[in-house]
Amino acid sequence: MADQQAQDPVFQIQRVYLKDLSLEQPNSPAILLEQEQPTVDIQLGVDAQPVTDGIFEITVSATVQTKIQDRTVFLVEAKQAGIFEIRNLPEEQMGPILGIACPQIVYPYLRGNVADVIQRGGFPPVHLAEINFQAMFEQQQAQAAGQASPIVTQ
Repeated sequence: MADQQAQDPVFQIQRVYLKDLSLEQPNSPAILLEQEQPTVDIQLGVDAQPVTDGIFEITVSATVQTKIQDRTVFLVEAKQAGIFEIRNLPEEQMGPILGIACPQIVYPYLRGNVADVIQRGGFPPVHLAEINFQAMFEQQQAQAAGQASPIVTQ
């Protein structure tokens, strides 16, 4: 019985934490008086790193930059991370677990922290859209395989 339990698949969240967060307003206060609507550019990324045997850190990062013409209104860079224990899974399942399941758990925390820091900076909150991590993972796999990436629609 003990041998069977030692081979059972394990997937546990050990911790979710804010790894890095910064807000910059390099052109304040003058740019805050502008009446023009800023443009918003949002970049997202996912990184998975082994910590020790069966323990992985998954980091979801976001960069949100708003500009009026070529001047930055604000720039937010955030990294939300989670530590996951993942053991006894077939190798072919590890990629989807690390690239889809874990980021789906971490991302809502990132969304909340980004919206909060932007609002605390004196701006209307920017709410990051829901992300289809499966489509993102499949696109990365296709690019890594040197194939044309599929068109992702939501």
